[in-house]
Amino acid sequence: MERADALFEIKSRLFNENLIKHSLAVEAIMRELARYFGEDTELWGLAGLLHDIDYEKTAKDPSKHSIIGADILENLGINSSVVYAVRAHNDYHNIPRRRKIDIALFSADPLSGLIVATVLIIPSKKIKDINSEFIINRMNEKGFARGANREQIMNCTKLGIELIDFIEISLKAMQKNANQLGL
Repeated sequence: MERADALFEIKSRLFNENLIKHSLAVEAIMRELARYFGEDTELWGLAGLLHDIDYEKTAKDPSKHSIIGADILENLGINSSVVYAVRAHNDYHNIPRRRKIDIALFSADPLSGLIVATVLIIPSKKIKDINSEFIINRMNEKGFARGANREQIMNCTKLGIELIDFIEISLKAMQKNANQLGL
C-alpha cells in the first residue's frame, strides 16, 4: 500500500485530529528508526501510520485495540510484518515482539506522546525549542504525562540502542515534521 492510500484509510477511520497527528508522529519516528537500523523505511513508516487505525472503534474496549486494527490491515492486503507489529503493539494481548519493527513500534508509540506533552509545557510550544535531555528530565518526573508508559519506552534497549539515542532519533524525526504535527 502506498502512503497516500494509508493516510486515506487513517482519515476515513479516525476523526480526532490529535489522534491523526499522533499517527503521523509515530510514522515519522518509525521512518527515522528504519533509516538508523538500515531497514525498509516505507514498511516501518506504514506500521507507524497505521498502528492505531482502530483506535476510535475500540476506545471503550482496550482488549480489542490492535486486534481489530490488524484485521483491518489484513483485509487491506498490508504486508504481514506491519500487521504483526500493529497487533503486538498493544501490551494487553501479551503478543511477543520478535522483530525490530515490533519493538520499535511498541516503544515509539508512547514516546511520541511524551514528546508532545513535553512540548506543550514550554512557553513557545514549539518542538524546535526542546532537546533530548529535557525530555529525559520530564520522563523522570513520575507525575508528568502519566499516560506515556516509561517501561514501554525503555523497551528500546532491546533494539540495542540507548534510551538517550532513541529519544534523540525520535525527537529529530518529529522536529522534521513539526508543521504537519502542529508543533
